[in-house]
Amino acid sequence: MNPLNKIREHGQSIWLDLLDREIMNSGKLKKLIEEDDLRGLTSNPSIFEKAITGSSDYDKDIAENSKNENDNAEIFFNLAIADIQRAADIFKPVFDKTNGGDGFVSLEVSPLLARDTEGTIQQARNLWKRVNRENVMIKIPGTKEGLPAIRKCLSEGININVTLLFGLPRYREITEAFMSGLEDRLEAGKSIENVASVASFFLSRIDVLVDPILKEKNANQLVGKVAISSAKKAYQIYLEMIASDRFKKLIENGAQKQRVLWASTSAKNPDFSDVIYVENLIGKDTVNTLPMETIDAFRDHGKVADTLTQGISEANKVMEDLKKLGINIDEITQKLEDEGIGKFNDAYEKLLKSIENQIKK
Repeated sequence: MNPLNKIREHGQSIWLDLLDREIMNSGKLKKLIEEDDLRGLTSNPSIFEKAITGSSDYDKDIAENSKNENDNAEIFFNLAIADIQRAADIFKPVFDKTNGGDGFVSLEVSPLLARDTEGTIQQARNLWKRVNRENVMIKIPGTKEGLPAIRKCLSEGININVTLLFGLPRYREITEAFMSGLEDRLEAGKSIENVASVASFFLSRIDVLVDPILKEKNANQLVGKVAISSAKKAYQIYLEMIASDRFKKLIENGAQKQRVLWASTSAKNPDFSDVIYVENLIGKDTVNTLPMETIDAFRDHGKVADTLTQGISEANKVMEDLKKLGINIDEITQKLEDEGIGKFNDAYEKLLKSIENQIKK
């Protein structure tokens, strides 16, 4: 057993933060499932932008789509849905083997809708219906405007991956939206047994933004510790939620837990271990979605242990020390949310432009 296999023994699932046609065509995705116990896959606008602009695999389909469709966004979603359906079918045996607990593939609503509640709901419904796979999750950003959309979609039985989460106050609101969505569904007399959801925390970007501030303040002892400390505190919020009387009632009615998912887990700082955001966050009922290079690194030299519930007092101290230094982490995480939306919008616009250019060829 390699370290990727061993992580499963600690209740964590490894998903891949990548989707393109090459990984499916080559059989590599299937091999990762069979040999490394890969349990799912996530996509986002940046991932699709790299896949479509970085290869000729989509050229023929773009040309074919453009004969009947003049909306580049619609052409993109046609391409994305075809890839997501195929990936979901590859993961279906995992979904079946885990009784619907794993084997999910995620597709994101347009990042341009991040501040549009009603638009998000409409597109999430549309994508859910078009993809038509029970092991798919629709990604909705965890923005203020995303909260009612998340609640509404869950109440309609749509599997949701809450994405672009950075801050702890917002995560508390997400747990509220999650439970409320399931309660709404129960109240409508519908089953909540097969409604799946994850809450995706973006980690490395926190350290990228905070660490230079810490160095300026000569607080080098905190460098590289804020994202992991924040994640450990998030997991404590998760444990509070599942222990609550409110959630216990949902469990009695067949609810699945909304697992915490660690995203943005490649180390951006070359001084850090390349598996820093994997080794330190292993724990029960969690997912870690990794880019290919981090999967390869962890397979090669990752160490597996229950680490997520270790060092909680140290994590609390790190967050307290930030306050003492005058660093407002909530302001930083809000800035990261805004920047994250901006980055996905840029990737999406670039993607639509590349489709436009391909059509003109």
